[in-house]
Amino acid sequence: MPAAAQRRTHRLFHTLAVAGTGAAVLALPLIGATAASAATPAATTVSTTPAGYPNNLDGWIRESLAIMKEKAIPGTYNGIYRNVIRESSGNPNAINLWDSNAAAGIPSKGLLQVIDPTFNAYHVAGTSFNVYDPVANITAACNYAAKRYGSIDNVFGAY
Repeated sequence: MPAAAQRRTHRLFHTLAVAGTGAAVLALPLIGATAASAATPAATTVSTTPAGYPNNLDGWIRESLAIMKEKAIPGTYNGIYRNVIRESSGNPNAINLWDSNAAAGIPSKGLLQVIDPTFNAYHVAGTSFNVYDPVANITAACNYAAKRYGSIDNVFGAY
């Protein structure tokens, strides 16, 4: 780096450091960028579902919606998301061990807290038979909600 650029960088760093540590930390990537090489970033691997959706809540909901569309099961992203967050906070392995279902030996499980008999009765062909599988859980729960309430969008509490 030429001497003039080093002096400007030093002055900028000194000014930011005097202004506060937070500002200096935020500026460090900018300072380093003046002398950065054109190195290629390392490839990152994004986990996906077998159907190619991101293996996270967003992907599980989108994959479920695609299946629901094929099977004419009503529901929207927002309706599913709202209920998932209320029921399990987005944890596909959530299990309720304290309510009346649990006391009866059939605890609610998964993203939308479905009991095994309901999951089995409203299971949607083409999805896993594992109640903890996020896509299968969402799709079965939405199928149940459609039959009972018209749509998961009409569910605003425990169902």
